[in-house]
Amino acid sequence: MGVVRAERALLDTQQAFDAVASGYDRSNTENRMLSDMRERVRSAVSRAVAPNAHLLDLGCGPGADVVHFANLGHQVTAIDWSPAMVRESQRRVSTAGLSSAVAVHHLGIQELDRLPPGRFDAVYSNFGPLNCVPDLAASARLIASRIRRGGIIVASVIGRVCPWELSLYLARRDWSRAMVRFRGGLVPVPLDGRHVWTRYYTPGQFGRTFADAGFSLVSLRALGLFAPPPYLQAFADRHPALVTTLQRIDDRVGGWPGVRACGDHFLIVMERS
Repeated sequence: MGVVRAERALLDTQQAFDAVASGYDRSNTENRMLSDMRERVRSAVSRAVAPNAHLLDLGCGPGADVVHFANLGHQVTAIDWSPAMVRESQRRVSTAGLSSAVAVHHLGIQELDRLPPGRFDAVYSNFGPLNCVPDLAASARLIASRIRRGGIIVASVIGRVCPWELSLYLARRDWSRAMVRFRGGLVPVPLDGRHVWTRYYTPGQFGRTFADAGFSLVSLRALGLFAPPPYLQAFADRHPALVTTLQRIDDRVGGWPGVRACGDHFLIVMERS
C-alpha cells in the first residue's frame, strides 16, 4: 500500500469511528454476538495475567474493556486512533472514578513508539483494530518493543474464512460479497455511510507475522464459527435460543484443529519469547 493510500485509509477509518463514537458502546452492548466475543477476550486476558498487571489496550474505543480491567485492579494504558472514541473512553473512566488507574492516549497502533517508555505485562485488542493497521509486521514489532519478555498479547482478529458469510452470500448468488474477505490488501467496509479500511487475515498469516516479531503461539480458537456474525443481529434477536445453542457449540469445538482457523473472528493468544 502506497504512502498516500495509507494516509487516506487511516483518515477514512478515523472519521468513520469518530462519527459513531457517541452510540458505539450502546450498539455493541445491544448486540449479543459482540457481547459474547467481548466476554471471551476478557476471559482469555484474565486467565493469562497475574493480579495488578499493567495492560495495554489497542483500539480501546469507548472504554468498556478499560473500565472492566481497571475495576479488577489492573493498571491500564489505552490508545485509540479516533479522537472521539478517546474522549468517550476518558469520560467513562472519569465517571467510574478510575482515573488514577487508567491513562488514555490519542494514538494509532502504528504510533506506539510515541507512548511513554515502559513495559507491559499484557496487550489486548478487541473487535479487530489490528485488521486496520497499515503494516501489520511493523505494528507487531512495535508491540514487541512495549511488552516484557514472557508477556502476552490477546487479540480478537477478523478472520478470512467465515462460514456463515460464505453460505449467506453464495445462497444469494452475490459472488462479489461472498469473496470480499479473500481480496488482497485493504478493503473498505461500510460503517454508517463511511468506510473502515480492513485487511482480513487467516490465523496462520497473523501468527507468522507476530512470530517474526518474537512471539510464540499459546492458544487459538474461532469466534463466530457456528454462531452468526455480529451484523446478523436481527436474525439473532429473532432466534435467541438457537443462537445460544450455537454459541455453546462454538465454545466446545472452536479450539479444535482444522476448524479453529474459521469463523467471523479468531481469538489468538501469543507470548513474547
